[in-house]
Amino acid sequence: MNISVDISMYPLHKDFEEPIINFIKSLRASGFHVEENGLSTQIFGEFTEVMDFVNKNIHSSLLDEKNCVFVLKIVTDDRSNHAADY
Repeated sequence: MNISVDISMYPLHKDFEEPIINFIKSLRASGFHVEENGLSTQIFGEFTEVMDFVNKNIHSSLLDEKNCVFVLKIVTDDRSNHAADY
């Protein structure tokens, strides 16, 4: 089953940009289809592969950051080609 995961990372300190940039770079290097915007990053692919990858990268970030919040939305299906028809 393919999924789409929308991820937002919020390091809770004033030097928040570098951890976010590093997290996004790790997603980009994954080989998965990744899209970014000013509010979140989306990663698309097969459920088990994407979730294993995301889990490892979030775990690594949480070990590096004392106070950090992640918000994830997981949608069934690869929505990377979704076009609004309304």
